Amino acid sequence: MGTDKKYCAICAWRGTCQKRFSVSTDASGNVHCPDYTRDLAIKDQDVEAAKKKFDG
Repeated sequence: MGTDKKYCAICAWRGTCQKRFSVSTDASGNVHCPDYTRDLAIKDQDVEAAKKKFDG
């Protein structure tokens, strides 16, 4: 269920991303980025916590 979420906070490239502030998002916060790759080190239950930390 959590695998279809696309947030900058759980992207494998989040540390070096130059597109973070220029990609579009939908109403639920999912990014539409061609370079998005899910970071497999982050577990599904940690996704919401990572999103909250990244956003604010």
